[in-house]
Amino acid sequence: MVQTTRGSGRAPVGLELLGVQKRYGDVLAVKDVSLSVRPGEFLTLLGPSGSGKTTTLNMVAGFETPTGGSIMLGDKDITRVPTHKRGLGMVFQSYALFPHMTVLENVMYPLKREGGSGDVRKKRALAALEAVSLDHLATRRPAQLSGGQQQRVALARAFVSNPPILLMDEPLSALDKSLRTQMQEEIRRLHQEIGTTVLFVTHDQEEALALSDRIVIMRDGEIAQVGTPTEIYESPNSSFTAKFLGAANFVEATVARVEAGRPIELSLEAGGTAIARPTSVVRAGERVRLVLRPEDGFVEDSPQDAGNRVSAVFDEIVFLGDRLRCSGRFADGSGCLLWLSHRDADKIRAGQEVFLRWEPERSVIVPAEA
Repeated sequence: MVQTTRGSGRAPVGLELLGVQKRYGDVLAVKDVSLSVRPGEFLTLLGPSGSGKTTTLNMVAGFETPTGGSIMLGDKDITRVPTHKRGLGMVFQSYALFPHMTVLENVMYPLKREGGSGDVRKKRALAALEAVSLDHLATRRPAQLSGGQQQRVALARAFVSNPPILLMDEPLSALDKSLRTQMQEEIRRLHQEIGTTVLFVTHDQEEALALSDRIVIMRDGEIAQVGTPTEIYESPNSSFTAKFLGAANFVEATVARVEAGRPIELSLEAGGTAIARPTSVVRAGERVRLVLRPEDGFVEDSPQDAGNRVSAVFDEIVFLGDRLRCSGRFADGSGCLLWLSHRDADKIRAGQEVFLRWEPERSVIVPAEA
């Protein structure tokens, strides 16, 4: 069994970014980012290309120097500390293994700076390889391994020295889907076992949902929303976060009535009315967007009242194995996506109008976009 932070007496360390900025000439790539990563937490930076997530990670790693702000690792200011003195574990998309070394020698490499006997270092490296189920390949060289095996070696090398924090930048993006899923399970298991603090960067929303304790959605160098996967998915604060973490339909609406502690009544531009979760941030007469997740809609079996009901026509119905993906348009012309179970497949035909319903508690309001 690998020596872990929980088992070795070394407590996980938190990370704090205080007003961190990074400027490249006239471009402000990261804008005044303040963020706390709790000790032992698995926190993911999620966002599109150019959102600033990798630049933020690189400043924590020491590969980039902040233009402003500070970075604290525990109670130590590491803003200007060189990378090799930060003692961080790192895993990247490129495995960065030494091709002339064996698997065991690659994993032992970070332990050289710690001193101690070669036998002790070898024992720790073998334990780390055992944790990723590769101890039987210790004598092979990286070129003799598959991509998934090389990434496991990179993981073992990253945590073998019990780093205070583990940085991971798109570590699975070079793997195929089945390997990605397998490696996600491996990373989740290792984090639970080792207990170290993890700062993870990805653009893959499914990966973020599967691995994270909390997710930071980044956009244009700023933090758009922070929360648990459930919080952000169930209660997005904008159309951007709703679209970026999961699929979403948007129904344009106007707030018809607001009463304290009661569901909000909406008038839908696509026709009909709806009620949504209570919120204190909207006013009667305000234009908003109703967020409807594709899995929350269902086809109406028989005519009912007009509440939480909207018509749609689906142009394409695609079999995906576990579900049907139905894409088309709402009555107002806006796009509509529905995930339908196979048992309901006979309720919908391409080109035919249907009425979709959803439960009021699944209605989420976000601000209307200009």
